[in-house]
Amino acid sequence: MRLRTVVRSLLPALSGALVPLVLLLPAAPATAADNGTWGVFPTPPAGASVTDRAYFFHQGAAGTTVSDSATIVNSSDKELTFRVFATDAVNTPSGGAFALLPVQTGPKDVGAWVALAPEAAATVTVPPRGRKDVPFTVKVPQDAVPGDHVGGIVALNTEVEGVRKDGKVQVGVQRQVGARMYFRVPGPLTPGLTVEDVRVTRGAPLLPWVKDARATVTYTLVNRGNVVVEPRVAVSAEGLFGRRVLNRPARDLKLVLLPGQRIELTEPWPDAPQLDRVSVKVRAGAAAYPELAPEAGTGFVAVPWPAAGALLVLAGAGTALLVLRRRRRGTPEEALSEPDLARAR
Repeated sequence: MRLRTVVRSLLPALSGALVPLVLLLPAAPATAADNGTWGVFPTPPAGASVTDRAYFFHQGAAGTTVSDSATIVNSSDKELTFRVFATDAVNTPSGGAFALLPVQTGPKDVGAWVALAPEAAATVTVPPRGRKDVPFTVKVPQDAVPGDHVGGIVALNTEVEGVRKDGKVQVGVQRQVGARMYFRVPGPLTPGLTVEDVRVTRGAPLLPWVKDARATVTYTLVNRGNVVVEPRVAVSAEGLFGRRVLNRPARDLKLVLLPGQRIELTEPWPDAPQLDRVSVKVRAGAAAYPELAPEAGTGFVAVPWPAAGALLVLAGAGTALLVLRRRRRGTPEEALSEPDLARAR
């Protein structure tokens, strides 16, 4: 997993102090956590140079302690110094990418259970082309709830790799890499997944049927259980008389939805109906939990409003012209002059 940390500071008029602000950014998939310069991995077995573990996975009941070790590998030709810390994981609200909380956001879940070895309490220096093992323990609190708790061990490079200025704002860039940690507390496991807030936004061409109408289906997935879920989603839509106008079969989203997390996703629809009454349905599921089959939907009326508006304008103009002509002609009684009315009497 790769995280890019942005350090931002305001430069007061009488002070040049740098006050860092680390932003949460998405991490890469759960493979070897390496950015090409350094990496963080579960420590290989004694005598081995590599590990077959892409991330940490442990299990422990409330009140127990689990020990492990993270290895920081420096692939560069210069000495690097890192701040090593444990933190919690989240999904980014838009898109659902896996992310680790920044260093200044205190962890409240598994990240808070981790204690690093005393030698890693401040910083860890790794020689060129070298490695450093950082032992740690995970002490599960007595009140830990059953289920999956997800976080990571992160190595933040203390070196600011670049600085740019924008007026009185100075922005420095640091990088950090984190290895995921999945920790399960035994007990009742209750997978839960819901689909919510389905809506459709449309964009129609000025002249209907000359070009395709485009739409976007937006929906929210919520993990309401206590275990991680790898969701699958199918999107479909029906027009009048049950005519199928959209059929996207169930597919894996290639993401891990963490317990308690809510993410918003979108589904492009490049050839949406231009004149129809449409019902849209989003169905979700998970291969590991076949009993999960939530769905939700919405509806809309597709009308080529630019063309309809033009027709209304033309119809209104035609009606106004007809009324004006009738007024100008007048009725036969209105056409008679006063002398004519007198002779008629």
